[in-house]
Amino acid sequence: MPTRICFIRHGETDWNVEKRIQGQTDIALNETGKRQAVAMAFNAAHHQFSAIYSSDLVRAFDTASMLAARRELEVVRCSELRERHYGIFQGITAAQGEVLHPRASLHYRSRDADYDFETGESLHDFAGRVGRAVDAMRRHHAGQTIAAVTHAGVLDILYRRATGRPLHTPRDFSIPNCALNWFHIDDHGLHLEKWDDHHHLTQVLKESAE
Repeated sequence: MPTRICFIRHGETDWNVEKRIQGQTDIALNETGKRQAVAMAFNAAHHQFSAIYSSDLVRAFDTASMLAARRELEVVRCSELRERHYGIFQGITAAQGEVLHPRASLHYRSRDADYDFETGESLHDFAGRVGRAVDAMRRHHAGQTIAAVTHAGVLDILYRRATGRPLHTPRDFSIPNCALNWFHIDDHGLHLEKWDDHHHLTQVLKESAE
């Protein structure tokens, strides 16, 4: 039986506002992010979830906790839902990367799927990790509807997997903080149902970088 999953990007952080690459650096929500999480939880709580999963990074876990409190559920931490590890690019902006690491910046801009930022993850490895997380959730929740709070990079991988877009092509879709993104997974693969439901964020939504 198919498993239905609502994937949600965490709320905004100060590093999002600065367009600083977070990766697996553990950055907390800012005040806007907290308001986004509350608004998301109010909307998503209208749905019946059998479980709520989250990346174990604090910006995702705190966002998931807002939803879990409304559903009286415990958040299940899942390290495989973490953002991609960006190695030497973590903590800097793309503009700073151009100056500090010009060769690495070429790989970054071209979405070289084999490049791992020297100490991080390649897109291929990252996509494999995300796929394992989704497959595990399907095994444990066949026929159920669940929620998972994660990161822009993870959502990028999921969107591409569901729509057949290659890893190396430019991103041509938005991934707002705290929007609801609905998928289901069955024997035929991952399928996108609805992308970027953010009507609940009219007053607080801000576009931000991963």
